Amino acid sequence: MKKTYVTTMPDHVGAFLEASRCIGSLGLNITRVSYNKAVDMHTLFIEAEGTPEQLRQADEKLTAIGYLQSDDAERGVVLLEFRLRDVPGGVTEVLELIRAFNFNISYMSSQEGGGEYQQFKMGLFVENQEQVSEFLLRAEKLCPVRVIDYNHAEKNFDNSIFYHSYASALTRKMGLSDEARQELLIYANLAMQVLDEQGLSPYRTFDSISRFAELLMRHRAGAFAPRVTTHGVTERTRITLIEPPCGSNTAIVQCGEETLFIDTGYACYREEMLDLFRRLIPGFDAMPKRALITHADVDHCGLLPLFDTVEMSRRSAECIRAEYAGEDGFRERNPLHRPYIKICKTLTGYRPMDPERIRVIGGSEEPQTEPLEPIGRYTFGDLRFEVYEGMGGHLPGEIVLIDYANKLALTGDIYVNLKEMTAEQTAYNQYAPILMTSVDTNPELCLRERADVLQRLGAGEWRIFGAHGMRKEYRVHAASGRAHGPEGPDAGPEREAQA
Repeated sequence: MKKTYVTTMPDHVGAFLEASRCIGSLGLNITRVSYNKAVDMHTLFIEAEGTPEQLRQADEKLTAIGYLQSDDAERGVVLLEFRLRDVPGGVTEVLELIRAFNFNISYMSSQEGGGEYQQFKMGLFVENQEQVSEFLLRAEKLCPVRVIDYNHAEKNFDNSIFYHSYASALTRKMGLSDEARQELLIYANLAMQVLDEQGLSPYRTFDSISRFAELLMRHRAGAFAPRVTTHGVTERTRITLIEPPCGSNTAIVQCGEETLFIDTGYACYREEMLDLFRRLIPGFDAMPKRALITHADVDHCGLLPLFDTVEMSRRSAECIRAEYAGEDGFRERNPLHRPYIKICKTLTGYRPMDPERIRVIGGSEEPQTEPLEPIGRYTFGDLRFEVYEGMGGHLPGEIVLIDYANKLALTGDIYVNLKEMTAEQTAYNQYAPILMTSVDTNPELCLRERADVLQRLGAGEWRIFGAHGMRKEYRVHAASGRAHGPEGPDAGPEREAQA
């Protein structure tokens, strides 16, 4: 059993040695350590492995020596910029106000700009976040003040407990629990460590997580405005495509009285999507609810607990069952993807579905030898799909469904329509590649899978529904065997999008 300790390390020689001796004396194995003085000069992350009893004793020992602080602590550093008149004593009133609030100054930087004013930056260490609002109200009567984002700060100011402040701000913004706050604290650090080891700036990491959270929040409630389009497939069948600003598309396939939902988006948009389903489908609440997922990524599976049955590949079912049992899913087993996925699950409130509702589509336990291999057939209404499973270029368990009679392909994230994404989708899609280094488990293999999808399409006018972006119109000429999109010849096997 592993546990990550978020310790507040005293500023003296041998502080880590003391923590190490404390943990080692219990027979625990330290499996990860992270400390970056430029980010947070006192917070040390220690991941230890041992029995539950050993870890419980470590809790007690670390608390006794003052290394574990209460999760309710509201201490933190607030970085502010004061616009002061460039005159003698211009900063005096601000300093007097700071003293009146008993704030300690952990950082200062000021330089004249050649005009009437100078920008004076200060990092204020505060023990009660509620005091900050009152301080700002009084400070603004003296001069203009603004709060500076952490990523815009100089690297070496003394931000004594940045991680705690950072995680608290995110959880307040997202309306999450204290438990979620602790998870964010740990996995924000892990994301920083993973990317820092590849030479990427930790400041960019924290900024990207913050902006990702802001995007999720920006499109909640009344601001939730997905692009919704309807596409005829046969005389009896139509597809309603819902493209939310963040997360996967949801395609609603309707044939007569039958309805199938393909992929379901993020859990944080549950109420917004339910309202939309009810508007689009009369009697939605009373109907049997059936879904299919193209693969088991968190942004495709958020609403699966709403459905009576969910159809997926054998490997996707394996992933969901592992998550339901409290184990890591496929993404989390990849060290590069683990921090982002943990953060994503925490921010969006993801909960895995009950595996009892899973229905497996075809599949074999034999190892694959081709990028895409047929695993069975899937029928819905008057649609007849050949089902192909990928080798895991994007994610193990991924499937593509092709109806040759109706020239219809459902391609998940193997093939998505980057060129016709909304501006909101484009903004959202830039953060996963930053925080995961690549959205694909094996980018080169995913390119081969995408090429294989195109090669399997016969001559004719095709409609391709990927899991991000608008429907793709795709034409394959019989004589040349070349495929064309609306703009001309298709680019071929290169990856069209990171989604």
